Amino acid sequence: MKATQLLHNLGQSIWLDNITRGLLDSGTLQRYIDELSVTGLTSNPTIFDHAIKNSSSYDASIRAGMNRGKSGEELFFDLALADLTQAAELFRPVHIRTDGVDGWVSLEVSPTLARDAAGSLKQARDLFARAARPNVFIKIPGTKEGLPAIEEAIFAGVPINVTLLFSREQYLAAAEAFVRGIERRLDQGLNANVPSVASLFISRWDVAVMSAVPDALRDRLGIAIAQRTYKAYRELIGSSRWQRVYNAGARPQRLLWASTGTKDPKASDVLYVKALAAPFTVNTMPESTLLALAEHTSLGPPLPADGGDAEDVIGEFAKAGIDVDALAARLQDEGAKSFVSSWNDLMSVIAVKGAALKSPALKAGG
Repeated sequence: MKATQLLHNLGQSIWLDNITRGLLDSGTLQRYIDELSVTGLTSNPTIFDHAIKNSSSYDASIRAGMNRGKSGEELFFDLALADLTQAAELFRPVHIRTDGVDGWVSLEVSPTLARDAAGSLKQARDLFARAARPNVFIKIPGTKEGLPAIEEAIFAGVPINVTLLFSREQYLAAAEAFVRGIERRLDQGLNANVPSVASLFISRWDVAVMSAVPDALRDRLGIAIAQRTYKAYRELIGSSRWQRVYNAGARPQRLLWASTGTKDPKASDVLYVKALAAPFTVNTMPESTLLALAEHTSLGPPLPADGGDAEDVIGEFAKAGIDVDALAARLQDEGAKSFVSSWNDLMSVIAVKGAALKSPALKAGG
């Protein structure tokens, strides 16, 4: 049996961390759903930047949008929503079969809003309304400034994928924002079931420290941070506060493993996938990692609910001079800046393509 099926049987959702028009139009995404147990999909500015830059698949839509007077961010969200609503329809049977637990696609608010709570909330509500699909998550970064937007979006009934989380503490802050939003809904007599996931980034930890620690610690920090966070997650969903909102109709905010592609050429291509196998979680994988996993036929033991040896391993990194709290803050800041850079590049690509593709009639009239 393929390891993808084994992971699904364990109770972990496999989501694809990629979207292109080619994946949709060629039937490849449908094949992944049918054959590789893929039950959801995520996107981010870097994914769309690569998809639009490296393909002519979007040219006709860019031309049509430019001819309607659209450009920049407005045109991009038209392109993204066209892809993601098509993907959402492919996952709709999963969404129905699991009664809304699975079958989600995710679209991120503009990363330029990472420090703008009001702007993030406004755009999140607008994008969810425009998508007009029940299985679309809107991604909001779990930055300090993003937390109020997350709470308000949950209170407003918008399903949220909290992104750019790097530590247990950042995860707990995002979880607190989620549950406050649910509790406020209950206080107002509103339906408590507003789905959410919290995305913890893994591999960037190991990239950040690879040259600063001995070989014995190579590729171990990301997994240890995940183990520490998973313990907190399990404790949180078993707490009396969260169980009260479940009793009122809410569902848990699931923990999602992001950035799970192996960056170290010396390590297993499914290093993080096998280490983070755990029920009632999500792993969103790059396409190359998904295909690599499909070549395997075993998983190994599931992630221990008590965090395993996480604290011992993190202690070893502390002895090696790594301040994980400071590094978590740095990684979140760098991640936010990286997405802004990809966003700016994406806007430039759309502008350049749009100028080249603009119809002669419009050029003459403009």
